[in-house]
Amino acid sequence: MGITLDPRQRAMLAEMKVPVWLPVPVVTPTSESEPAPTTRVQVASVVAAPSAPLPASAPAPARRPSVPVVPASPAPSAGVEAMDWTALAKAVRACEQCGLCEGRQAAVIAAEPVPPQADWLVVGDPPDAQEERDGVAFVGAAGQLLDNMLHAVQCRRDGQGRGGARLTNVVKCRPAVARNPQPDELAQCAVYLRREIALTQPRVILAMGRFAAMSLLSGSEPSLLQQPFGQLRGRVYRYAGVPVVVTYPPAKLLRAPLDKALAWADLCLARSLVEQAGSRASTL
Repeated sequence: MGITLDPRQRAMLAEMKVPVWLPVPVVTPTSESEPAPTTRVQVASVVAAPSAPLPASAPAPARRPSVPVVPASPAPSAGVEAMDWTALAKAVRACEQCGLCEGRQAAVIAAEPVPPQADWLVVGDPPDAQEERDGVAFVGAAGQLLDNMLHAVQCRRDGQGRGGARLTNVVKCRPAVARNPQPDELAQCAVYLRREIALTQPRVILAMGRFAAMSLLSGSEPSLLQQPFGQLRGRVYRYAGVPVVVTYPPAKLLRAPLDKALAWADLCLARSLVEQAGSRASTL
């Protein structure tokens, strides 16, 4: 499914250094350091089954450290299930249910959006120092890149409905000593994430990063988490009945700009799901 882009959106993609249409014309490299031509990324088919194993003829992949499976999230209390956005934010800021709260400066959760509903929910990895200072997910250069990516698919972080996105982190606290969240900590914060999903009522969840994918996918398909992160892309999963698309976090794209074309394909896939859901709703 293609997306019609006006000159302003094309300029945004050019600013991201993402080719609008794939494949690009083949040009003769001028030096050995010049990257190979970009190949077409196929995202048209939406598949829910696990990806096929590597062909027998492929070289054996390097051994990866075992990724612990995130335990089942604690059953949310009736209090969390009944919270509005203001009460949820207050509960998150006061939460001391896991070790991530030790030494935190502030929990990271957005102020109540008006209206709360948006068709996109973007879930990022644990907050960094700048996100903790600002109390908002996706800030700084990474946040600016994400805003440009969303604008390219006619969406913005403070919008509503099909053109709106709510941004959050998979866990809400940054510990005093920087470290990765443990599986039980991801599971504990998933209680709050489920309530964010219920309040937002998104038509697609964009999981940006390995820890976001771990939290959202481990309950239904834990074997996926043993795969290289890049192999989780290009497919559609589900969490609480909502389609989930996995892609690279913007901070990683700043370090590896050649992956922006892959992230653009993931955005197109997510956008197609929003459009399909909107078409079904209009026929009811």
